Amino acid sequence: MRTKADIKKQITAPFVANSHIVAAYGLDENKTFEEQFSIVSFENILFDLMVNIIFFLELLFVEHVKEVDTKLLNQKNARLPWYRTMALQFQYGFDLVADKDYYDNGSATADQIEASKIIKYAAVNESDDESRVILKIAGEVADELAPIPVPERAAFDAYVKEFRPGGVKVTIINYEPDLLYLNLAIYRDPLVLDANGMSILNGNYPVNDAIAAYMKLLPFDGAFVIFDFLNYIKDNAQGVVTPVAVNIESAWIDPILEGYGSPVSIDVKRIPESGYYKVVNFDNITYVG
Repeated sequence: MRTKADIKKQITAPFVANSHIVAAYGLDENKTFEEQFSIVSFENILFDLMVNIIFFLELLFVEHVKEVDTKLLNQKNARLPWYRTMALQFQYGFDLVADKDYYDNGSATADQIEASKIIKYAAVNESDDESRVILKIAGEVADELAPIPVPERAAFDAYVKEFRPGGVKVTIINYEPDLLYLNLAIYRDPLVLDANGMSILNGNYPVNDAIAAYMKLLPFDGAFVIFDFLNYIKDNAQGVVTPVAVNIESAWIDPILEGYGSPVSIDVKRIPESGYYKVVNFDNITYVG
């Protein structure tokens, strides 16, 4: 997209090169518009107005193209974003129109329709070792991410079978959260935090609060990055001088075990198997200083 400076240069160059304009104003064809017209001149103000109008129209066009591209990407083309769109459109308790992939909402109210949309988060990936779509989903319970219950899961499975293209294998991951075990050493400012990490002024625990806030900022199926995590604590927890990750581990649901596997250390970053994390506790955070 053109900048305002580019637009102005492109529309003023022909102006100062026009023989009639040159004669009328007594211009020098070897000089630019800016070199011959004051910024407070009528001509400059008029061109600036034109530039702003052109820039705004081009900006609208760019945004329109982006919107159209996004809609096309999410439409019925069986690309990965389409699976995510379809997952988020699932309505529990409603039936699809026969041979279609959309619902007949009939006389349902807006509140009923909204309440039926129980899939609040979805992410899609392709399997690395076979032709398979991996669809991660999650709902919400008390504003916390959670798997959808068994009855709803059965209905969602049937829904996926209805809309997926023939022959495409889809694995649905609707797991409990990956568990995050934090072993941190927090070098503190003793004027601000006591030996237990409590704010001397406010009585809260800034590090715990910063960790909880960071976890909420993580996008669904987004990578937990230790470097970013520690920087967030340092920037947002008052009284923290230097946070150190002694060891950070995660454990996730193993479908073979039908439960959580053993915790595994995170070296740099990790994407949760379930799509989201839950911090087990804050018991292994020690304060130094």
